[in-house]
Amino acid sequence: MSEFDQMYREVILDHYKNPRGHGLLEGADAEAEGQNPLCGDEVSIYVAFGEDGETIDEVKFSGRGCAISQAATSMLTELVQGRTATEVAGLSRDELLDEIGIPLTPVRLKCALLGLSTLKLALHKAKGTSLPQEWAGMADDLDLK
Repeated sequence: MSEFDQMYREVILDHYKNPRGHGLLEGADAEAEGQNPLCGDEVSIYVAFGEDGETIDEVKFSGRGCAISQAATSMLTELVQGRTATEVAGLSRDELLDEIGIPLTPVRLKCALLGLSTLKLALHKAKGTSLPQEWAGMADDLDLK
């Protein structure tokens, strides 16, 4: 294992054990739930917008699941803070995967992207942002509400 792989594994473990943005957000402006039935991961996302009604002022999540799904969602909360709903709707999955920093198997890829797809759904429901084409195939494997 390379030094970089070890460093990223430690970062993932830290986000799993000490998740950022974990908890409920009362009176959220946007929210959605997502599940990965293949491995049982569950994530609920809550978003509060700033005064402009577009900038993400606060984002929180709750849920349970494997280290990758929970750590990736924790990383996501830090990644999107201060961005607009439109910017986040256009966020590529590769940007989040770059944050994670280690190669993932196809099954683990679905775990890692659960939080992002759930966040994009929350923004779509609240702001009418588009759901990117790249999520079309994945949405069939995930249960998003």
